[in-house]
This record gives sequence, C-alpha cells and structure tokens, in this order.
Amino acid sequence: MALARSADHEDLMARAQQYFPGASNGNAALSGEHSFVIAGGQGAHVYDPDGRRWIDYLLGSGPMIVGHAHPEVNAAVREQLDSGSTFFNLNDKAIELAGEIIEAVACADQIRFTSTGSEATFFALRVARAFRGRDKILKFEGGYHGNHDYAVMSTEGQAASDGPYGVRGSSGIPECLEQEVLIAPFNDLERTTAIIEVHHDDLGAVIIEPFQRALSPLPGFLQGLREVTAQYGIPLIFDEVVTGFRFAYGGAQEYYGVVPDLAAMGKIIGGGYPLAAVMGKTKLMSYFSQPDARGVPVAQVGTLNGNPIAAAAGLATLKILRRPGSYERLHEVGQRLRDQLQATLREHDVPGQVLGEGPVFHLMFTDQPVRTYQDSLTSDANKNRVFHDALMATGVLKPSAKGYASLVHSDADLAETEKVFDAAMAQVAQLS
Repeated sequence: MALARSADHEDLMARAQQYFPGASNGNAALSGEHSFVIAGGQGAHVYDPDGRRWIDYLLGSGPMIVGHAHPEVNAAVREQLDSGSTFFNLNDKAIELAGEIIEAVACADQIRFTSTGSEATFFALRVARAFRGRDKILKFEGGYHGNHDYAVMSTEGQAASDGPYGVRGSSGIPECLEQEVLIAPFNDLERTTAIIEVHHDDLGAVIIEPFQRALSPLPGFLQGLREVTAQYGIPLIFDEVVTGFRFAYGGAQEYYGVVPDLAAMGKIIGGGYPLAAVMGKTKLMSYFSQPDARGVPVAQVGTLNGNPIAAAAGLATLKILRRPGSYERLHEVGQRLRDQLQATLREHDVPGQVLGEGPVFHLMFTDQPVRTYQDSLTSDANKNRVFHDALMATGVLKPSAKGYASLVHSDADLAETEKVFDAAMAQVAQLS
C-alpha cells in the first residue's frame, strides 16, 4: 500500500521533482509509491514530515555510527559554533583530530583533510602517481572509489569485462582514461598478480576497498596483494571510507592485519559532517609539500579542508567509539541482522546469500555463492526491489545495497526489524 502523505509532504516531493534532476540531489531519488522525504532523525530512527518513523539502516550512507543527533556530538558542535565555523587555516580541532587518526591508523604517518571521500581517493591517487612518476592505476571490478574520472571505471552495476582496461561508468569522462585504468577481479589473486606483473612499470598505484562493497576478502587475498605491490614498489591504497573506524578502531588495516601505503577515510571521521582525509607514509605524503621531478608539488587545496565543526563532531564520535564494548556491540548487532536475514530466507525457502562483516550486512537473491563482482551479477534485481519496497512500506529504511548497524540500534529495534524482514520475505516468496 502506498504511503498516505500530507499535502505539505506532497508539496515537498513535488518541489524536489522540480528542483533536482531526476528528483535526486545525487544520492537517493524520490521514486515509487513508498518514497518519502526525511524531516529529521533521532538515534536509530528517521522521521518524515508527517511524523512516521523508520528504523534506519542507511545511517546517512554510514557516517551516523553513533546515531542521529547524538547529544555528545551535538554538544561538541554547539561549543565550536561559538568559536567560529571555518577559517581556511590550521585550527585546533583539526590538529587534534589528525593526531587521533594518526595514532589509530597503522599506515598514517601524516594526513591531509578534504571534504568528501571522493576527494580523499582522488588525492590519494594523485600523490601516489607523483611519487611513482607513472600515470596508470589499477582498481578492482565493481569497486567504488567516489565520482572522479579515474574512479568511475568498471564500477558497480556494469556488465563484467575481461579487462584489463576499464570501461567508463559515466558519460562525460574522457575516453583516453580507459587506457589509464587497469581492472582486476576482486578476490582473484592469481589474475591480479598476473596483471601487475605485466604492467608494473606503468602503474602509479593500486587502489582497493579491502572490503569491496559487501564482499569480504578471501583468506590471503589482501596479504598477497600487499606482497606483490611491495615487490614492485607500487603504492597500495586502501579505500577505507566505509571501513575506517567501523570494523575496528584502526579500520580494515587493524581488522585484516594488512597495512597499505596510503588510505582514504571519510564518513565516520566527520561525525555526520563533511570531512574526509588521505593519510599515509611520510615518503608519499611529503609530495604534498615537496616538488616532484618536474619541480611541482601535489596540489591539494579546499575551502573547508579540516573544517573545525566537522572535526569537533569527528572527535566526539571517536571518543564514543573508544569506550569499552563499543566494537563488540557493533559486531553483535551486525551479526544478529545477518542471522535474521539468513533465518527468514530459510523460513520462506527463498534462495539468497547473506553478505557482510562486522556492522555491515547485505542480502543478494541468488542461489550461487557470492565471492566476486561477477558472482554478484547473478542476484535477482526484481526480488531485491520487492524486498526493499516492502521494508520501506513497513518501517525499515535500508538501502538496496549494504546496510549499516549503529551503536544505538536497540534490542527492541532488532526485534521489530526481524518481524519486518519476515513480512517482506513473504512477499518475495510469492514471486517464485
């Protein structure tokens, strides 16, 4: 049944259709009978303008790991507001946050702040290419590293290719870049190694999500990638925009025990405000301030880099995450959600694979094991749509891709979610 919206809510949706191309600000679009406008969030819930509540597993696409409008984060932001909002200069909160991140993250000798995860991966690749004096990069099929031109190659949702060259995932990208981005299959160390061995002298960097979208790395894959990149002196970049401070306080580097040369982080470190960072070993990060062989340093300037309000929110968020039991609870909630999905698949005899690690969960409607991007293409898109429409209609906000758990999802939230999962899966079962 479609949502019954008030006249004011319908007016907001109509204006969104008018103001935004595709009724989207670039993220979620208003489409379908179950779509709604968010008017606010509190803890693990979001609300529409009519006061209806959803249990939120989107969490702003991940940043709100301690929940919406957390009192401690809000207090830190209010305190900073009285001292100014931005300075285009070094500020105390940015310096304090830099120190906290450097202490926590294994690869981080130095750091530069940006405003978005896309910028962080963009500058990580730029500084790596400057260090190596090479133009090509290698990324993994289906991997997402933001929206800059090097990143949007052979991205999620595209048909699998034999490679090794990329396929542009957006219009407006120069065709010549297809020859600058090599593509390897995630979780296939043999093929990845072979591509690197052939092209190693042309590669400026290898960039990877250590946990790609919702795919866990197979045992030995990240370790083997670290070994082959080190063998040829190619900088290895971990895109930890998702995994940073989520899987563990030290991110995927701590969780998987593999240390890259550079890392990009975002989402959690800004506490719900626009902040991201590139960090890494001094021998690479120094290129932000020293000239390369041509006598030119790496350019990296942004009006809001290290914004003190975002840094204050990030510091407050990290303080909460450092408390005893925080990561145990995050992993517990994530595991319970994955277990609930697995149980409802069995109950309704629907073929599916439950993916994820730690506080991340995802469901794919396929009877095939999903270990690679090509495996993920076997998922039934129609079943996925029906399932998520049913969730939206009955009070759970979860993206069609991976969902996120937070510290503030309560046992009552999980019990309610279990019932919604079951009802939604019953609708999927009717399609079979």
